[in-house]
Amino acid sequence: MQIAISGNIGAGKTELTKLLSKHYGYKAVFGPSEENPYLNSFYEDMRRWSFNMVVHSLYANVKQLAELQASGESFVRARSLYDDAYIFAPNLHDMGLMSDRDFKNYSDLFDTMISLVKLPDLMIYIRSSIPNLVQQIQKRGRDFEQSMRMDYLKGLNDRYEEWIKDYKGHLV
Repeated sequence: MQIAISGNIGAGKTELTKLLSKHYGYKAVFGPSEENPYLNSFYEDMRRWSFNMVVHSLYANVKQLAELQASGESFVRARSLYDDAYIFAPNLHDMGLMSDRDFKNYSDLFDTMISLVKLPDLMIYIRSSIPNLVQQIQKRGRDFEQSMRMDYLKGLNDRYEEWIKDYKGHLV
């Protein structure tokens, strides 16, 4: 069983992952995003580092999912593979922070890599308001998130709402 939890930055994915994994006895998995060597640079200069950041994130997420799925263990994962491809990368592109060429390259790479992993059995989407997200982000105090642009966070929220309307898998 593979459960993915999707939602904006600061929505509560980590806490819900911990609760569900404890309740069901599934492995709790946290995306490798904090290990992304481009993350700090990205928040300092989004235009320069957006492509590097999303490509590394895609690689690390597909690698992690492939390893988890090969193990046969049931798991709850705080973030879905869709978040990068349908939320983060398009938001950067729409904001003018990723070129058309880089966005097309990323999208083509995603389309190829998605075939290497199984999609989640269940997707849980956490909806949150911008003020709540900001409060949660400030509360957890990650240095690299403190300079996050509000238009970036709002753009992500808007994209999540649009994406979830059309999601075709099993959703809670």
